Amino acid sequence: MAEAGAARLADPDVEARLARLDELLAGLESAPGPTTRSATEAVGLLTEVYGEALARVMDHADGQLAERLADDELLGHLLVLHDVHPEPAERRAARAVERLRPAVQERGGDVEWAGVEGQVARVRMTSGGGCGSGSGCGAGAGAGAMDVTDAVREAVLAMAPELTAVEPLTVAPPAPAPAFVPLATLTHRGAR
Repeated sequence: MAEAGAARLADPDVEARLARLDELLAGLESAPGPTTRSATEAVGLLTEVYGEALARVMDHADGQLAERLADDELLGHLLVLHDVHPEPAERRAARAVERLRPAVQERGGDVEWAGVEGQVARVRMTSGGGCGSGSGCGAGAGAGAMDVTDAVREAVLAMAPELTAVEPLTVAPPAPAPAFVPLATLTHRGAR
């Protein structure tokens, strides 16, 4: 645990710093000259050293600690970035789908992990019909399915960037059972 009073970054602060870092690196890469090349090389070398340090931490971590480190969102992403995550990509991707499943089910659909073929994640998806709680019906109903597909794709590739794509396998929702019509009703009509 961190010392009491030690400055820690909340997740939104980390995200803001990562976004700013992306901006700075993009600006740096677009500027010509030897100073730019040196700065870019320095960032690359620093990243390699921190990656090696993280790999050494994972080498010393027992199974339980490695799992706890990998479950932390920021550390998990860094472990993936440096290719030292203790779980294989397929298991991480499957876990991402399982984490999304309750939210998809709330929208009346379902999502289920179907495995990896080559470098492509495959996910079975069932749409909820678009008329569930608060989603409304009409022209925008198909947009909800696309939002879910995009969310699944984003979550899977964030957890397992080694995979190149996510292929949704759309499954039609089960057809409603036919309404029961008593036989007596059918024979009664013929008697008229």
